[in-house]
Amino acid sequence: MLAYVMDARRGSERVVRYLASVVRESYADTLEAASWADLMVTHPITFASVIAAQKLRKRWVSSVLAPVSFLSIYDPPVVAPAPWMRRLNFLGPNFARLWIRAGKRQALDWVRPVFDLRTELGLAPGANPLFEGQHSPSLVLALFSQLLAAPQPDWPSHTAGTGFCFFGDGTLAAELRKFLESGPPPVVFTLGSSAVGTAGDFYRHSLDAIYRLGHRAVLLTGSHPQGLPETLPDHILAVPYAPHDELFARAAAIVHQGGIGTTAQALRAGRPMLVVPFAHDQFDNAERVRRLEAAEVLPRSRYTARLAETRLRDLMTRPSYAQAAAKVGEKVRSEDGTGVAADAIERMR
Repeated sequence: MLAYVMDARRGSERVVRYLASVVRESYADTLEAASWADLMVTHPITFASVIAAQKLRKRWVSSVLAPVSFLSIYDPPVVAPAPWMRRLNFLGPNFARLWIRAGKRQALDWVRPVFDLRTELGLAPGANPLFEGQHSPSLVLALFSQLLAAPQPDWPSHTAGTGFCFFGDGTLAAELRKFLESGPPPVVFTLGSSAVGTAGDFYRHSLDAIYRLGHRAVLLTGSHPQGLPETLPDHILAVPYAPHDELFARAAAIVHQGGIGTTAQALRAGRPMLVVPFAHDQFDNAERVRRLEAAEVLPRSRYTARLAETRLRDLMTRPSYAQAAAKVGEKVRSEDGTGVAADAIERMR
């Protein structure tokens, strides 16, 4: 299933079609849970939550986790099916408007069950729930740092930028802590919570790149490691999971898939990164951190040991990357996304 949804060309369509296909079940569950609520906060793809809020006439706040969800013609996103289109941004907003409009028309069929349910419930069809229809008419929380994307004229006028919302996700295991303390900072390899299930040859190429570099490394492999030998040399440690906030701050560089949560943690750590996007918002997030001059991008389809070695060597030997990453990290750590978002929600009550 993960390989199916993490395909860069069709992954987003498959995810959306699946979520739309179960919107009735989601609506039934959400309606019961939301009946007592004073206020609802929705995620970009919780289609049933928006319907429940409108059916129950509840006040609701929507959230946007990554800039790609705004589909701004003034800051066009890099879309997974055609990342090369970013090279056409010089054609300006009018061109972006045309291809974004075409994409929205194509996606209408993906969410047809959502429109059907709205009609059965006596609600107006509304805007496409994948795009404008996801946004609350009262408050939209942009839950990312403005370093990734500044507000644009075509964002909803009632958007509040908050910064990333972080939470502590545990402490380092004793084995990992001992490894980190036993030598210089390692390169950390991770594929987040979804791409890790369809890693393919990512970890094998990563191992070969580290062997070539002669560097220490930590590989976060998930519960089912793919492509790793049974034993590893002493300078490489593979673990299923580790808290990113604790680990990333101790890394020499971070190689990751570009999911918005992993990207946020890597930015906060202030370490150079190599982003290897697989699907969904990852291509857009990757391009945005590249613009910050703190990262290099190497799409999954081009990720080999030789190229990974070359990019990592550059990241760890050119001072400009470390300097840019440190500057970005300082800015992200100064933000209080959780507090700003909570205050904005409280003002809605």
